[in-house]
Amino acid sequence: MTKLSAVKAAIGGMVDDMTTNSATAARARTGGPKEDGPKVLEHIMGWTLVVVIAMLVTQLGLL
Repeated sequence: MTKLSAVKAAIGGMVDDMTTNSATAARARTGGPKEDGPKVLEHIMGWTLVVVIAMLVTQLGLL
């Protein structure tokens, strides 16, 4: 009997139970919104930010 199997036998397989419970808890919802909203609006706002930053960099002469 190896040391690991002796330890597992001594604690009665509790390691497997704790691992299973941790995996279940990791999938639990955290109370955030169910949906993120329209993805199109998110993309439009992201590209708008990219364009504004590009215009600012160009005006400042950083590139």
